[in-house]
Amino acid sequence: MAAIAELAEDRVVEGVYAVSRKAKLRTRGGATYLSLELVDPSGRIEARVWNDVELLDARFAEGDAVRVLGRVERFRDRLQLDVRTLEAAPEQDPEAMAPALRRDADELDGFLEFLAGEIAHPGLRGTVTRFFRDVKLRGRLRALPATVEGHHGYAGGLLEHTVGVATLCRETAQLHPRLRNDLLASAALLHDVGRTMELGKGPSFRPTEEGRLLGHVQLGLRLIEERAAGLDVTVRAELLHAVAVHHDARGARTAEAAVLYHANQLDAIAATRPVGD
Repeated sequence: MAAIAELAEDRVVEGVYAVSRKAKLRTRGGATYLSLELVDPSGRIEARVWNDVELLDARFAEGDAVRVLGRVERFRDRLQLDVRTLEAAPEQDPEAMAPALRRDADELDGFLEFLAGEIAHPGLRGTVTRFFRDVKLRGRLRALPATVEGHHGYAGGLLEHTVGVATLCRETAQLHPRLRNDLLASAALLHDVGRTMELGKGPSFRPTEEGRLLGHVQLGLRLIEERAAGLDVTVRAELLHAVAVHHDARGARTAEAAVLYHANQLDAIAATRPVGD
């Protein structure tokens, strides 16, 4: 079976993948075709079904695992799979076939615990601890991406990105002791916690209904408010503010909020921008 990361142009492929996207479209000439995105733990590839569309369309749904036979072609400088035939593979777990992070998840979990353990402020430490003692939430950090189509867009990307942003904030606070490290660390560790409610399971990671309507920032603020009831009002407001504006540089009213914004951007850019050989 061929892993997606190993596919090459003009190669005939037989493999089992998960369908993360499925759409029935029409060509300019009016012919129907299926546009798919296929994934496995090694990566993702666009795929097209041009023939026997109605027959093959009925065999599977978005989110299913499928057994595929096709040929790899190049279209607009990207590899694409021309599917000749496919069928459902119900014996496979499609969620386990979502693209996966390359780093060790247990090691990242250890970093997360270390960063949370450095928080000295009792109220902030208690708030962060209430999140990270939540077994279901910790599992979703390991199972979900940070974004669906952008940076860290693979299962476990949410955990990796959270650790990355918190580490950048920690190093910045060491360079600039005027920053309130406990506030910054807490905001960094919780800044994307709303993703755990915004996104559904792999391989498609489709938004939940709340996620579609509210987005991860609003959902994260709600989670923090629920678990920070005993936190001093001013400290809680500053924590909520930093999380609220972590995508809005102009909205930052504190140094910690501004640093979190830039750390979030830096980690996203470092993970996605191309580098030289």
